[in-house]
Amino acid sequence: MAPLEGVTLVLGGARSGKSAFAEKLVAESGLTPVYVATAQIFDEEMRDRIAHHRARRGPDWLLVEEHDDLEGVLARQASRGRAVLVDCLTLWVTNLMLAEADIEARSFALLDALAALESPVVLVSNEVGLGIVPDNRMARDFRDHAGRLNQEVAAHADHVVFMAAGLPMKLKG
Repeated sequence: MAPLEGVTLVLGGARSGKSAFAEKLVAESGLTPVYVATAQIFDEEMRDRIAHHRARRGPDWLLVEEHDDLEGVLARQASRGRAVLVDCLTLWVTNLMLAEADIEARSFALLDALAALESPVVLVSNEVGLGIVPDNRMARDFRDHAGRLNQEVAAHADHVVFMAAGLPMKLKG
């Protein structure tokens, strides 16, 4: 890919290599890397995942943990000389659902925040539309919210990459 600029969306399934690819984009940008983590630690398995991600990134990254106010943290962290990685949008949607937030309004606020940024931003998200229809309403609502957010972000992004088996497929930009 060309030098990192604008908004890049990296989509893929579980264990597709999307986070590692996004980290590489930001690390190779020559800018100060900022990692915005949206995950909340609810169990040991999630604690282990987060530790693995931290070890892979190394000590040069500025870490910001934000489970809710993604729009605000982007406004504060995405300044000139920095490249910001948000991992991931689908966990952010989960957090909003648990908080019973207005996800549509928050999605539009995120799009507004992305449009106003001065530095490149890479957003990681799970592709949720390739599986079977979930068997319960909450899971279907999650799939619908995450799928709509992915579509909205992709429409506004400068670059979109789909990851499968660790291989990037350029969809846009």
